[in-house]
Amino acid sequence: MRARAWGLPLAAGVLALSLCCALPARADLKAALAEPDLEKRSWLALDNASQALKAAREAYDNGNNVLFTSLASEIEQSVDLAEKSLQQTGKDPRNHPKWFKRAEISTRDLLRRLDALQQGMSYLDRPQLDEVKAHVATVHEDLLLGLMEGKHK
Repeated sequence: MRARAWGLPLAAGVLALSLCCALPARADLKAALAEPDLEKRSWLALDNASQALKAAREAYDNGNNVLFTSLASEIEQSVDLAEKSLQQTGKDPRNHPKWFKRAEISTRDLLRRLDALQQGMSYLDRPQLDEVKAHVATVHEDLLLGLMEGKHK
């Protein structure tokens, strides 16, 4: 009788723990903002953009248009934060390319994944991502030009 009494709460606890662990861990833009190291902040922001894109794909697949729109906006905010953080370092991208190149590669990958998501969407829904793609493309080009040209004199 005693073993049976523990069976139900134990099973419920194991189920709750497994559900918590099964939820996708999503980066948070607030965590990136709290990072004092500007270069790491840019990396965390781009990681958040990647996670937001993954969540946006799931939201679109599930038909949750409101969540999809908010996640698309979060992608833009994350990319902005990454770019501003790298600019605030005051470093020349040509002399210190490590974090700038990582950001350039990450935004290029993000653009590719945004394009794949947009191509998989209904043609009526595709314009929702046009502004996001244009913004990420602008940031990518700025990063690339910074790496290639350096600071303006």
